Amino acid sequence: MSETVSAPSRFGSALRGFITGIAGLAYAYLVWNAVAYLITMAQVGLSGYGWFVLLFAAVFPGLVFAAALLLGRKRTLFPFVLVLVTGVGLSAVFWLDVLSSSLQGGLLA
Repeated sequence: MSETVSAPSRFGSALRGFITGIAGLAYAYLVWNAVAYLITMAQVGLSGYGWFVLLFAAVFPGLVFAAALLLGRKRTLFPFVLVLVTGVGLSAVFWLDVLSSSLQGGLLA
């Protein structure tokens, strides 16, 4: 009684790659916003804490994307998408928190 493990279909692999690419674009958009905002705020003047927070805001989506890929790599398609979307949501909430802190003046020198 040997079990045969079927290889993933081409369509499933292509769909998984497409979804990963779309999610990657969402994470890249968050990184792009963080870097653009960092450049803008650097011209105004940032404290040391402000530099740390805004640099971390630029790195955080990439870390979350890598973690989401690692957590979802062995899962079926729906849980994989759910993990990626949850990571985008987490990154977006963090970005909104950074913006809120910045608008209250907590990052300026």
